[in-house]
Amino acid sequence: MPTVFVPKETLPGETRVAATPDTVARLVKHGMTVRIERDAGTRSQITDQEYENNGATLVSDATEGYGSADLILKLHPPVDDEISAMKPGAILVSYVQALTDKAIVEKLRDRGVTTFAMELVPRITRAQKMDALSSQANLAGYKAVILAADHLPRIFPMMTTAAGTIQPAHVVILGAGVAGLQAIATAKRLGAVVEVSDVRPAVKEQVESLGGKYIEVPTDEAAEDEGGYAKEQSEEFLAKQRELVRKRIVRADVVITTAAIPGRPAPKLVTDDMVQEMHTGSVIVDLAAATGGNCTMTERGETVVKEGVTIIGTLELPALVPINATMVYAKNVLNVIEDMMDKEGNIQIDRSDEVVDGSLVCMDKQVLHPRVCEAHGFTAPAPAEAQTPEEG
Repeated sequence: MPTVFVPKETLPGETRVAATPDTVARLVKHGMTVRIERDAGTRSQITDQEYENNGATLVSDATEGYGSADLILKLHPPVDDEISAMKPGAILVSYVQALTDKAIVEKLRDRGVTTFAMELVPRITRAQKMDALSSQANLAGYKAVILAADHLPRIFPMMTTAAGTIQPAHVVILGAGVAGLQAIATAKRLGAVVEVSDVRPAVKEQVESLGGKYIEVPTDEAAEDEGGYAKEQSEEFLAKQRELVRKRIVRADVVITTAAIPGRPAPKLVTDDMVQEMHTGSVIVDLAAATGGNCTMTERGETVVKEGVTIIGTLELPALVPINATMVYAKNVLNVIEDMMDKEGNIQIDRSDEVVDGSLVCMDKQVLHPRVCEAHGFTAPAPAEAQTPEEG
């Protein structure tokens, strides 16, 4: 049975880790030897003793931990020293940013590390329990609203007092994916008036079920074809949509942007002139700051005030709630591993499995993922048979 290693995340400001005492206990129950780097869970409020109590062995030297591991569980992509410490044939389960970082894919390939990218887990029903993008985005949507409320120089809810009525804050959310929907729910719980824009008309029902108002563009055009798919809209329709959203943004107290396109820079939704028209004291929280930002004035990883508007470009918002973020991420990773196990607890890399093949980046010194190959110009080989990794 494999030896598992869970390192301490080294990215500055990171508080999460890829395993909890509960997931360690599950791995040990499967017969695996689990090794945890000392203090790996400290910033997630997990003590070394808790890991030990659940069957883990503590490791002081990360390089030695990497070198002895058959299975490595991480959160952030490994750096060069970490990759060079891994033994050929080891399995890595982690975010890799494989669609945008050609160099790391090449290094993992050349080292012979079998790599599963958490950001590439297919978003299908069976894989929901493994979907780390969704589990972390859910927390990011919540925390974005809390940050906005903290920076906004007024309260969110309406209050009727002896001195007069305080009107509720007006929040505009761009994007009704996982993060956007959680932001809607959180802002409504705090008492704000919430309006939401999304290019997909199908999300209207979800938005309204959470108490938000969908910014709908009046049109005689059919939004969907006979098969239920969105139709391409006319330029007249798109111009109306942009103008309606713009009107909401410039009068908003808070704007939360969540639009992201995997493997591509974030689309620009809030322009310089929009920020200039917003009133002093309003707040923008840009959840796409890591990929260039939805706001043209966002500064990556920084909170700045421009034109009287506070623009928050904080990275990795889930790291601000590490207890919950670690719990769900560690469970996502565990589910990925357990999904590949046979009845005897051995890991089987079966490329006929949609989830396995959808997240497998490289194996046997070959890049296998079609989208990664296309993004970086690699030639994808034919699918291979199911394999069992050698034990170290």
